[in-house]
Amino acid sequence: MGSIGMMVSKTTLVCAPLMAETVEQIMTDMHKAKVQGADLVEIRLDYIKNFQPRQDLETILKKKPLPVLIVYRPKWEGGQYEGDEHTRLETLHMAKELGADYIDFELKVASNLMEELKMNCHSGSKVIVSCYVNGVTPLEEDLNCLVTSMQSTGADIIKLVINATNITEISRIFHLLSHCQVPLIAYSIGERGLISQILCPKFGGFLVYGSMEGSSVPGLPTLENLRQAYKIEDIDEDTKVFGLISKPVGHSKGPLLHNPTFRRVKYNAIYVPMFVDDLKDFFSVYSSPEFEFAGFSVGFPYKEAVVEFCDEVHPLAKAIGAVNTIIRRPSDGKWVGYNTDREASITAIEDALKHQGYTNGETSFDSPLAGKQFVLAGAGGAGRALAVGAKSRGARVVIFDIDFERAKTLAHEVSGEARPFEEVFNFHPEKGAILANATPLGMHPNTDRIPVAEVTLQDYQLVFDSVYTPRKTRLLKDAEAAGAIIVSGVEMFLRQAIGQFKLFTGKEAPEEFMRDIILAKF
Repeated sequence: MGSIGMMVSKTTLVCAPLMAETVEQIMTDMHKAKVQGADLVEIRLDYIKNFQPRQDLETILKKKPLPVLIVYRPKWEGGQYEGDEHTRLETLHMAKELGADYIDFELKVASNLMEELKMNCHSGSKVIVSCYVNGVTPLEEDLNCLVTSMQSTGADIIKLVINATNITEISRIFHLLSHCQVPLIAYSIGERGLISQILCPKFGGFLVYGSMEGSSVPGLPTLENLRQAYKIEDIDEDTKVFGLISKPVGHSKGPLLHNPTFRRVKYNAIYVPMFVDDLKDFFSVYSSPEFEFAGFSVGFPYKEAVVEFCDEVHPLAKAIGAVNTIIRRPSDGKWVGYNTDREASITAIEDALKHQGYTNGETSFDSPLAGKQFVLAGAGGAGRALAVGAKSRGARVVIFDIDFERAKTLAHEVSGEARPFEEVFNFHPEKGAILANATPLGMHPNTDRIPVAEVTLQDYQLVFDSVYTPRKTRLLKDAEAAGAIIVSGVEMFLRQAIGQFKLFTGKEAPEEFMRDIILAKF
């Protein structure tokens, strides 16, 4: 692999942070964490109400089912503890004496303590020196200096936490993980920092954090996902990285589908969600071969804008004016853009019509969409794929979009008709028309919204919704109640993912396996 992967460790541990307010709950949570796949737990003493240092530490450490990392974080480093500093440090020393596996000391106090801690090393505890960087993420050179000062304390392990405001800042974390001379825990909090946890094993991080079931933390994967979806233990320095570029990205089910499928065909790759704020910044950093990012899915709102960041665009994607899949071509490292949305959405609609026996009375080679009115809400990336697809099948396209100029541009390209978005609500189509929603209306968490008036749904023969969370949106429920054939965005999602998988891997997709996952997970 590239120069970034120099200091890769063999095993990255999975740690569950515990912030319960009682010792009893901590004991319960430790056992739960073990069952859910944690290798160790981080116990935050500063969250415990009425904490009794010796008594509570003895209870925790004598009966621990897993190795324990003890943290007693003061207010000045973002924690809860507001008491006397001498008492706090005494408590951490006590935890060491009582057999805690790891003890966390802040950089600000560690330098003065380290000699004493090293003299007292008979306990077998490992000392972690940590630093939380508040505010702007320092430049790489400044982070390197910070890590050097942390190393100079003589710590067994060092820990650095940032709060990235842009996913590009995570690249500095990957550099640190790859080049640090001592075991390093380094990550960013928040949704933009999620990849710093999931990709930690690729770049040699000491441990990755995972939240327990029922206690989700923004930017933190769950223990279940680390073990089941991402199979963290299988990630190594040779693992290829694929990701979803989107904003927001938390709703994506892509990792739950692609990762098990990679493993099914024995392809060493990982698929991760990437919260991207600025495409130009993103590609300027992660186009570098050293990160080994091999390709991307592209989601809302970037399917059109991402075209300019591709070195080449496949003719179909160029005709649509939108890209939902990007591959780094191995031979020359160029980014090539594709579109698997068009065929995914149109064949899903066609197959639903055929299943109901609608063939327009033509030969089996003709599309059941031929000659039909195709009413489209939304002229963004997904809408463009639907419009171009419908036009290719001989449908007559009517387009509604909140950006009327965008609707007119797309209508011109497909010889269709554009109308102001507010008119779609009470629009009455021709008999046998198709309605396709390509807007985010109805997506979790705003699940009660639909783009048209409920009373108009009885006029449509078939209603398609590109939204797939939830699986059956309110639009589809209302359309089904009105007697229309319905097609879920889940079907489009599956079909476009099958197309993406072939582009990602160069292998045939195990379609039935992927469909089974969809049925189980959605």
